[in-house]
Amino acid sequence: MSEDMIALLRKIEWARSEERNAANTRRKLEDQLVQMLEVPETLEGVETIDNGVAEIKVTGRINRRIDSDLLQELAHEAGVFDHLQTLFRWRPSIDMRAWRAADPSITEPLMAAITAKPGRPSIAIKFTDDTEEK
Repeated sequence: MSEDMIALLRKIEWARSEERNAANTRRKLEDQLVQMLEVPETLEGVETIDNGVAEIKVTGRINRRIDSDLLQELAHEAGVFDHLQTLFRWRPSIDMRAWRAADPSITEPLMAAITAKPGRPSIAIKFTDDTEEK
């Protein structure tokens, strides 16, 4: 392997390391911002905050995991097994649009098979004046 190739590989590894460090720094700063804005951990969807200097959009997510065996068992017991194909993608993963639109008599018996955990919020910032703050 040539010395040029080795030097290039080292630069690539250095750049990857810098990217990881920058991403970790950004995440820490975003966590501080989320805390400062008092965004609820349970936020699902987009919340926009405009403080006159910047418009901040925080997108919250809830990560849901499905116990497919328990889900199917509960659906059989509740007589709602036929609804599983419309409420879930069969990995299974939940189709929140269909879930929210469904009657509670269908969704409530299935709740024990779903674990919900808040995900990491994403943040977009757009300055509303000509100030470029960094």
